Amino acid sequence: MNYQWYPGHMTKAVRMMQENIKLIDLVIELVDARIPFSSRNPDIDRLAAGKSRIMLLNKSDLADPIYNLQWIRCFEDQGAHVLEINSKTGSGVKSIQSLVQAACREKLERDRRRGIVNRPIRAMVVGIPNVGKSTFINAFAGKACTRTGNKPGVTKGKQWIRLGKGLELLDTPGILWPKFEDQQVGMRLAFIGSMNDEVIIMDELACDLIRCLQPLYPQALSRRYDISGTGEAPQVLAEVAESRGCYAKGQELDLEKAASLLLEDFRSGRLGRLTLERPDEMGLLQRDNRENE
Repeated sequence: MNYQWYPGHMTKAVRMMQENIKLIDLVIELVDARIPFSSRNPDIDRLAAGKSRIMLLNKSDLADPIYNLQWIRCFEDQGAHVLEINSKTGSGVKSIQSLVQAACREKLERDRRRGIVNRPIRAMVVGIPNVGKSTFINAFAGKACTRTGNKPGVTKGKQWIRLGKGLELLDTPGILWPKFEDQQVGMRLAFIGSMNDEVIIMDELACDLIRCLQPLYPQALSRRYDISGTGEAPQVLAEVAESRGCYAKGQELDLEKAASLLLEDFRSGRLGRLTLERPDEMGLLQRDNRENE
């Protein structure tokens, strides 16, 4: 299956971000802690060149804690200020204010030397669809400032949110990029729900997820569904369907229903805390560094 999704509103969103970046002191990028490499939009690096950067590993409660720490060190080595958070519960969010001050220390010192006082830091919040930007902003602000949802494309336009006198946030729509050079990246984005499920063949996606999980977390499927989980992906999906009573008319297994169930169990964390990308595998760190040179 070819993984690709780039609706027209994303082109408008990129244009809007380009127009507003000159107003911005700081770029706060959210990535999904389960796939920190694939959930980074390479266009954002070009857009935010020369700006102070904060990286937030959101949904860190769904990711393997061992690899959360490794990815934090990886991004810190690249010069970013990094924090793992859970926007839904607010875990880690209180620490962001001090991180903002640290990331913008030079800007604040420059303002002080010029006699400029009380000029707020302006931060642009960016990330891929369904990474939790709006939920993060609401948690950071301590009130509902933006619409949220568990599907991509809820935020359609820009919105400024003032947080006291010292900080203003610009919420932006989630954006992907026009073409995935590596289809593995597109596949992982589909796993976490950053692409519209309506353009995805769900049973094929579920089989790809099974193939991904088997070498990384061989017990995850067997624990959840009481199955062996060791065969070919289509057979394992059939085992999931049988375990959960997913039948169509008669006794025919409903593989599409089983696929949706499996993907929802992964996305919600019911399969356990799983990280699908590790910074030391497949040359990811070296490749990421080359792209930022």
